[in-house]
Amino acid sequence: MVGEPKIIYENDRLAIIDKPAGCLTHGDGRTAEPTVADWLAQRYPTIVNIGESIILPDGQKIVRPGIVHRLDRGTSGVLVIAKDQPTYLLLKIAFARRQIKKSYRLLVSGIVNTDRGTITTPIGRSRRDPRRRAVLKTGRPAATDYQVLKKFAAATYLEAYPRTGRTHQLRVHFKSLQQPLLGDELYGAPSPVIARPALHSYCLELPPDILPPPAIFIAPLPLDFFTALASLE
Repeated sequence: MVGEPKIIYENDRLAIIDKPAGCLTHGDGRTAEPTVADWLAQRYPTIVNIGESIILPDGQKIVRPGIVHRLDRGTSGVLVIAKDQPTYLLLKIAFARRQIKKSYRLLVSGIVNTDRGTITTPIGRSRRDPRRRAVLKTGRPAATDYQVLKKFAAATYLEAYPRTGRTHQLRVHFKSLQQPLLGDELYGAPSPVIARPALHSYCLELPPDILPPPAIFIAPLPLDFFTALASLE
């Protein structure tokens, strides 16, 4: 694993972790590399059967111990993990009802002229590349609010608040504006300032029926993100 996750907070029902960039949240059936799921199973053996597994078309079972949501391999930041089945179900319902608030920090190419905005284009699987998602009229509804934090000569630093949880949502939405994330080779191009998509899951807030307020958890920006910001100054 490319570094280990860090514990931000935990109790007997759940854990909030900071996932490093470069590692998978759980297996995909194509590689045997260590994942966050492996780390969780080793650290919390009792949660191996918590949550829902995936059965791949070839019959392979992918175990996802306590994992309610995921981050892409190249994305760093906050993940919430359930330690028991009732908490898993509560979290799953809260995500479905959009009661869990999330914010991301990201760097995109070019200048975002509108300091605050909302992107509402629907997202579906790309017809050209099964690895990608795309803006499609027949796609599923998707909504992203954002605000600009800083503008550089050829890039923009933003905070984004996805209202929905579509695969690659932020990457696709900003690509649709012709402003892909820096370092995102799947939707854009390599970047000299960061070697992965410049996307960090910065903050997660849980509703009061899961944790008493204030239940706000922050994963500080990782070093490569700070380095990218400094190089753009």
